[in-house]
Amino acid sequence: MNISRRAALSAFSAAAAAQAQRREYANWKPRLGVLAVYSDANLEFARKEGFTSMQLRLDPNKLTDAEIAGIKEKIARSGIYVSSLAVDGNHIDPDPQKRARMNEFAARCIELCGKLGIPNIGGQSGTIREKPLAAQVEEIERVYTEKYFPLCEKHKVRILWEPYAGGPNIATGPVGWEALFKAFHDSPHVGLQFDPSHLVWQFMDPVAAAREFAGKIHDVHLKDTEILWHVVRRAGIQPVNKARWWRFRVPGYGSVDWKGFFSVLAEAGYTGAMNIENEDEFYYPAYNGSDFTPQFKRGFKVAHEFLKTLVPPLA
Repeated sequence: MNISRRAALSAFSAAAAAQAQRREYANWKPRLGVLAVYSDANLEFARKEGFTSMQLRLDPNKLTDAEIAGIKEKIARSGIYVSSLAVDGNHIDPDPQKRARMNEFAARCIELCGKLGIPNIGGQSGTIREKPLAAQVEEIERVYTEKYFPLCEKHKVRILWEPYAGGPNIATGPVGWEALFKAFHDSPHVGLQFDPSHLVWQFMDPVAAAREFAGKIHDVHLKDTEILWHVVRRAGIQPVNKARWWRFRVPGYGSVDWKGFFSVLAEAGYTGAMNIENEDEFYYPAYNGSDFTPQFKRGFKVAHEFLKTLVPPLA
């Protein structure tokens, strides 16, 4: 079959135009790690397993300056990047005494992050459930601005919300996020700790949510949710017999579309930390004192093997 010079040139031009329109992406290399109570043994496990990041649980009220300095040195020596400090609680608790205690604790956690060089705290937004959404947003904005933002500015720390619907939180998905970010006028002191598992058990689409709010994601939890469809089909999502119809699993054992989720992060150029949050009961008990149990370590390793097929190594 003969192809004319004009047809060949037209085909070449079309191919060149298509190539020019094709977007180029940076090599996606996020940090992969685990969420853990701090201990020397847990830090060493993360290093030996080949993880490059951690989210830590640390209580500033139980640490001296010397202990903080020692932890900082050990983290630096390990080469592990600590992306965030877990800080759970109700920042706008309607009980004045409980609120004051939470505000003081969160403030001390921000200061601890400053001492350790940790850029984020992650947890819930706070809630007063009996109030309308707009009133809750207004109170959250006021408390954060007065109590936390001066410290965030001083210590270069950001407050992140994860979409956990079971706690004191209105940042459970796009509706709450939109209201909060609008109230904070896109403040650099707040953002998202994105956990796709929490959206799955609320029957939201984590891939669509991540795409919509990609610019607000500064930390990621890697956890899956398994929907127990054999229960849902018989009892619905409000079973009269209180039957459990969903459960957390390690990544790869639930309903999260990991390929779709990671594609969104790669396209957005996200290169922050992604820490496995092991709440999978098949690998419990979790801790012996402050150290991981062998069974809990196995859960992290199972998750790691799955994630290696989707997440490129940092090095």
